Amino acid sequence: MRSIAIGARVAPALGLAALLGACGSSSSSKQASAGTTPQIQLQKTGPSGPPYHPKIAPASFTANFTNHYWPLKPGAMWTYDGLKDGQPEHVVIVVAKTPRTVYGVRCLTVVDTVTINGSLEEKTTDWYAQDKTGAVWYFGEDSKDYKNGAVSSTQGTWESGVDGALPGVIIQGAPKPGPTYRQEYRPGVAEDMARVLTTSAVQTVPAGTFHGIVETYDTDPLNPDKKETKFFAPGVGPVHTIRVGGTHHEEIKLISYRKG
Repeated sequence: MRSIAIGARVAPALGLAALLGACGSSSSSKQASAGTTPQIQLQKTGPSGPPYHPKIAPASFTANFTNHYWPLKPGAMWTYDGLKDGQPEHVVIVVAKTPRTVYGVRCLTVVDTVTINGSLEEKTTDWYAQDKTGAVWYFGEDSKDYKNGAVSSTQGTWESGVDGALPGVIIQGAPKPGPTYRQEYRPGVAEDMARVLTTSAVQTVPAGTFHGIVETYDTDPLNPDKKETKFFAPGVGPVHTIRVGGTHHEEIKLISYRKG
C-alpha cells in the first residue's frame, strides 16, 4: 500500500497503495499460514515490529476477485478528486487486462495515475491477488514520481521475493475490528500497516452516499507522522481517503466508478 495504494515515502501523492496502504504494542505475533490473512500484532522491537514470515502458496491465490470491498476486475476504473496541500489532485485507477506473475502468484495489474494541478506527479503499477479467505494481497509496485514531465524518482518501488520483500494484505475478506496487519513489506522501504476501526461507517462523496463502509486506520513505522484513514464501500471499493503527516494534508473522494 505506497503507501493509497494504496507505498513508502514521506508525503507522496495518493496512489492506489496509499488508498489501500497502525502502530500498537503487544508481546506476541501470529504467523500466517498459506491462504490466511496475517494478523500481525506489533511489538516494541524497532520500527519494523516483530519478524514477518507469511507462507505464500501460489495455489491458494487467484486473480479472479470476489472481495466485496475491493472488487478488482479487468477494465474497472475509479476516478477521484481532492486536494494535496491545497493543490487540486486528480487520481485515476484502472485495472489492466494483462495479469503478471509475482512471487509465483498470478496477480492483477492495476495502474494508478496521479496529477496535481493538471501536471503528472506519479504513475504506479501495482500487483494484487486474492487468497482463499477473500483477502486482497498486495504483491508490490513499480512506482515513478514525475517532475516537469520526466521521472524524478522510483523510491518506494518493491516486488515480493526481491530484496527481502513480502506481500501484505490491503483489505481482509471479512473485515472486522481487530489486530494490526501488514499491508506491504520491504524492510526499510515499504512497511505500511493497517487495522479495521469499523464496518458500519457512512460516507457521502461526489459519487453518492454509501453505507456499511469498512474504515481502516493506516500507519507507517518508517514515517511515524504519516497517518491515513480509508473508507471501503461494499460493492465499490475505496471511496474516500485522508492522509496527514506533519504539515502535509491530502484528501481524495470518489467521483465515478466503472465496473470491469
